[in-house]
Amino acid sequence: MQKIIKITIIFLLIFILGIFFLSLNKSSNYNTESLVGNKLGEIELVSFEDDSIFTNDDFKKNSFTLINFWASWCAPCRIEHPQLMELSKENNIKILGVNFKDKKINALKFLKDLGDPYEYLTRDSNGKQSVNFGIYGIPESILIDNKLTIIKKFVGPLTKQDLNNIKEIINNL
Repeated sequence: MQKIIKITIIFLLIFILGIFFLSLNKSSNYNTESLVGNKLGEIELVSFEDDSIFTNDDFKKNSFTLINFWASWCAPCRIEHPQLMELSKENNIKILGVNFKDKKINALKFLKDLGDPYEYLTRDSNGKQSVNFGIYGIPESILIDNKLTIIKKFVGPLTKQDLNNIKEIINNL
């Protein structure tokens, strides 16, 4: 009986160590490359101003849409805001803002102070809709075409380089 217990313990230790070493070889970085080329699922975002719903059909009206997840309490969102303001001047892209877990009064003050780059503004008060987009933090942005195909996903604040990449994509496709 003791021999069976010893063998069982040894097998358990080998199993646990094996799992541990296998997990060391996996990347813990969030990789968004697998999202590129996929189509968005069904989307229903509530308008910031009223209770109207923004759906997939609304995306199809634009050549390109940048979906930007932001909040007034998000410091990196302030850093990327000038890039969004510059991008909003482009003709063949519309920007959809998804206000994430924010108070309406704070969001409105943020936009009043820094400018409003959004063609469309929606809200995700509890963060549940953002999960459907694969969002795990803000700011994050997703560039899609009018066929709802994800062209690129940006994790973190948009940089000047990201802005240039977006301009190159929307002007050459």
